[in-house]
Amino acid sequence: MNLNLTGNHLDITPALRDYVVAKLDRITRHFDHVIDVNVVLAVDKLRHKVEVNLHTRGKDIHCEAIEADMYAAVDMLIDKLDRQVVKHKEKLTGHRHEGAAMKRDAETVETPPGPTAGAPGVANG
Repeated sequence: MNLNLTGNHLDITPALRDYVVAKLDRITRHFDHVIDVNVVLAVDKLRHKVEVNLHTRGKDIHCEAIEADMYAAVDMLIDKLDRQVVKHKEKLTGHRHEGAAMKRDAETVETPPGPTAGAPGVANG
């Protein structure tokens, strides 16, 4: 996973960098096909804004959070991002098993038992 941290009107301290990396570890624990992560930390007066662009195979996920504290914004962002990643993962695994379930259902559907018209040895009418 490639990680790119950017600060707008903010110097990224080693403590803040370590905090973001530790929180992103939660995302990679749920979904390990993460290719690239871009994190933008911005400060505008009393608003601390965190944005993430997460690039996976087949989908780009964007998420942002605004809070009064930078660490609270990172926590909120990771919660949102985690929900989106889990939803994406469930969609991927759901499609994979959906085709097998349809095939299995088609095999189990049989014609109802009983006499058919014109069958030998069966009296009609």
